[in-house]
Amino acid sequence: MKTLEVEVVRVKITLACTECKQRNYNMTKEKKNHPERMETKKYCKFCRTHTMHKETK
Repeated sequence: MKTLEVEVVRVKITLACTECKQRNYNMTKEKKNHPERMETKKYCKFCRTHTMHKETK
């Protein structure tokens, strides 16, 4: 009986604040499930408020 090994490919991404442009968070995501750039609302310690953060290169 053979078992198939499935390789999960997760890519490192960096999230940057849309207001002050500081890179605050490092995360990983699955490219297969989320091919588009990620956007989420997170706390920015430089702005001291919750702002939108976008995925950068």
